[in-house]
Amino acid sequence: MSTDARTTSRSALVVLDLQLGTTVGPKAHAIDEIVPRVRELADLFRSRGLPVVWATVDGTPAGRTSHGAGRRMFPDGFAQLVDGLGAQDGDRHLVRRSWSALAAPDVDHDLREVGITEVVIVGIATSFGVESTARQAYDLGYDVVIVEDAVTDNTVEAHEHSMTRVLPALARIIRASDLG
Repeated sequence: MSTDARTTSRSALVVLDLQLGTTVGPKAHAIDEIVPRVRELADLFRSRGLPVVWATVDGTPAGRTSHGAGRRMFPDGFAQLVDGLGAQDGDRHLVRRSWSALAAPDVDHDLREVGITEVVIVGIATSFGVESTARQAYDLGYDVVIVEDAVTDNTVEAHEHSMTRVLPALARIIRASDLG
């Protein structure tokens, strides 16, 4: 599936952190609007024989930051996908302790093995996992697509900054209806 008729990309849908521990609290766009849209996209990708990757996070990397020192694990259940996404047995599910889904072991290798040249990224949080995955995918040479009506962040300001300042330099920004 290519989102641009001038390319011949083979796509994978990468869904970031639509899980119990990250979807609580206020968001720039309501989770109950994001979840059904992501489910529709996952169904669309599967119907076209394209992979769906569910990436969740259950801890942090070992590096120290201003927010904490060293590796930490999140509580049990934190990484469980929220209801309504429709994940299936044939989908890939990875749990990571990094911001980027592509930092998880073997993900890049596995995508290239099946001929993936484009990653379509959806989920939460625009300024964390979405942006980090887009940066790494771009650096690895993938075509990167962000579905603007299928991503959200904890604040409108963080979401808008990523969507208007950072992600356009790394990706094509489209709407979910552009993929149908």
